Amino acid sequence: MSPVKRRIIYVLSYEAIAILFVSVSLTLLGLGGGNSTLIAVVSSVVAVIWNFIWNTLFENWEKRQQSQKRTLGRRVVHSLGFEGGLVFFLVPIIALILGVGLVEAFILELGLLIFFLIYTFVFAWVFDRILPPPATVVRQEDPR
Repeated sequence: MSPVKRRIIYVLSYEAIAILFVSVSLTLLGLGGGNSTLIAVVSSVVAVIWNFIWNTLFENWEKRQQSQKRTLGRRVVHSLGFEGGLVFFLVPIIALILGVGLVEAFILELGLLIFFLIYTFVFAWVFDRILPPPATVVRQEDPR
């Protein structure tokens, strides 16, 4: 499978499952099915768009650095920038959808960030087991 096809399958399946989980979870928390689904879908769309923008900006910045090595510090900065951007964009959107203040929306967004930290780890692990990255595919020799 081509790397591009694998990435597309990853993003589409990741976001579809995330929308389902978030919708159900928020509904169970009493936010109402309509608002829960709207928050889940909007969050997913914002995350995908922000991911593309952030990675483009970060990689352009990275190219201008003396060392392009992805150190632990650089990965932390990358992650914090991505998550910080999500909070910046999603808190006002959640507040608007739910008709609540920014503090209440921020608390809900923190819960979503914790959920996605765990979800992303588990999803990526399972996905790599089902569709291993091309570099880790073990080729068996022909037994003939």
